[in-house]
Amino acid sequence: MCGIIGYVGSEPALPILLDGLRRLEYRGYDSAGVAVVNDGLTVVRRAGKMEALEKALSPLPIAGSSGIGHTRWATHGGPTDRNAHPHLDCTGRIAVVHNGIIENFLDLRERLAAEGHALDSETDTEAIAHLIEAAYDGDLVAAVRAALRHLQGAFSVAVVSADEPGLVVAAKRTSPLIVGRAGHGTLLASDPPALLPYTREMVHVLDDQLVEITADGARITTFEGAPAEGESIHVDWDLVAAEKAGFPDFMLKEIFEQPDAVADTLRGRTLPDGRLTLDELRLSEEELRGIDKVFVVACGSAFHAGLVAKYAIEHWTRLPVEIEIASEFRYRDPVLDRDTLVLAVSQSGETIDTLEAVRYAKAQRAKVMAVVNVVGSSVAREADAVVYQHAGLEVGVCATKTFVTQMVALKLLALYLAQVRATMFPEEVAAVVRQMRTLPAALREALGLREQVAGIAREIAGAPDVLFIGRHVGYPVALEGALKLKEISYVHAEGYPAGELKHGPIALVEEGVPVVAVATQCHVYPKVLSNIQEVKARGARVIAVASAGDRDIARHAGDVIFVPRTNELLAPEVVSIPLQLLAYEVAKTRGLDVDRPRNLAKSVTVE
Repeated sequence: MCGIIGYVGSEPALPILLDGLRRLEYRGYDSAGVAVVNDGLTVVRRAGKMEALEKALSPLPIAGSSGIGHTRWATHGGPTDRNAHPHLDCTGRIAVVHNGIIENFLDLRERLAAEGHALDSETDTEAIAHLIEAAYDGDLVAAVRAALRHLQGAFSVAVVSADEPGLVVAAKRTSPLIVGRAGHGTLLASDPPALLPYTREMVHVLDDQLVEITADGARITTFEGAPAEGESIHVDWDLVAAEKAGFPDFMLKEIFEQPDAVADTLRGRTLPDGRLTLDELRLSEEELRGIDKVFVVACGSAFHAGLVAKYAIEHWTRLPVEIEIASEFRYRDPVLDRDTLVLAVSQSGETIDTLEAVRYAKAQRAKVMAVVNVVGSSVAREADAVVYQHAGLEVGVCATKTFVTQMVALKLLALYLAQVRATMFPEEVAAVVRQMRTLPAALREALGLREQVAGIAREIAGAPDVLFIGRHVGYPVALEGALKLKEISYVHAEGYPAGELKHGPIALVEEGVPVVAVATQCHVYPKVLSNIQEVKARGARVIAVASAGDRDIARHAGDVIFVPRTNELLAPEVVSIPLQLLAYEVAKTRGLDVDRPRNLAKSVTVE
């Protein structure tokens, strides 16, 4: 969450900063601001969307060829003009933008106030500006280094001074930071899309590194000042990938990109002899054969993908699997050792809770494999092995193609473990992979259901509550369907294991309550029908997602959405399409912005 952009060069800085912030909007934000170095320092910041900032800037002739910008998602202090970034020191000549959380900020603020500093905001960030001010004697780099020694927590910061107009100093611990060269200068940002108009060759600044950017380039050192290098990456995304390509919004575009995204996830996974291969495997087959337990750690939609994977891993490898919300993992003292495999799932690879879970697991000597979408991200770098989703850039805050490709990537990983551990015959693994290769066609067919789903969405858009139920792999899909509806339509929705209804949740069912039932063909299908009958008898409006050719389901549900029939363990990918479309169409019926759901951010990089 939050976005940082910085520029030093020969062009006017303000248009470049604003363009960069626009390209970072998808990260989620509730205020924005810029600081441009000219004869002094011009800082403008506003609560609200970019339009509010641009309106405030429009009457101001702001010259200057260096500066920093920020989009903020509120943590410490509400989304107000006063709390928006950049933040200034007492002199008004040093400006700071910051992603992350400074955990010891209260102690720092109290100390700074005792020393005579006047802090104007409620934020943790402002303390950084005053720490730099206290250490500044004409050398901004040295002052930033001095300030960093006092900071505890996760952060990426960028700093400018009116006294050193050709310089932006930035530093990073945990929160992402990248740099890149343009023909007319040097840029830094929190995410690659901000730099795509200028370059595809970028450098990840690594943890506990400081970078100085000038018009001539970037210099990276450690926090202590020793020469250092970041990690070079080549970004294949182009600007078209970050545009809507004729769709009304990014979410719908990315829903319709899912067949190609799944095909890309599957591409290049088999060797000439038919055996599976993964992206970056730094664990030997002997080490994987010694695994006796698997943990899956993830958050949000990635957690639901991990829950689907639990069924596949246990079925194909016979290994016990625990699935854990990443933010809870390291605080409950889980039992890990050298024979434990931890699967970390995060579309961005920067989710702070998942990253900290990875670090905890590695400290306990467990082996860590990551499933991520962003190449070179923090989780990918710190894991022992990586399976990349190859889903391409996802701009919409709501996970659609990254959720479906996470499920596919996790199942490839499960099959690889079964291959290595010889719990499946090679021909059995090959048969499942062949079935997985039919998924893109099945997803395209499911996308054809949009008109039917839109009709249902219009009829239930006014409902105050919607329940989602499923069994076996249908249960995590129900959880995801409910999450999607909550995220973008703001309709209260809950997902339940269908068998749990009679243990309490069925009390919520009354006349007309929509109940979405995942009822595709599986070994517990008769049980699902019984659960549907239970809610129907109490007046629920049942909307069933069922397998094509099912002749029984229409007798039990008021609306039936037929999806292509597939392997039971692969059904979640296909079922996800109509549930995503349902959430999308309900939100559009309610007149909401599906790409910018309130209070949400694309990547959660603070605990």
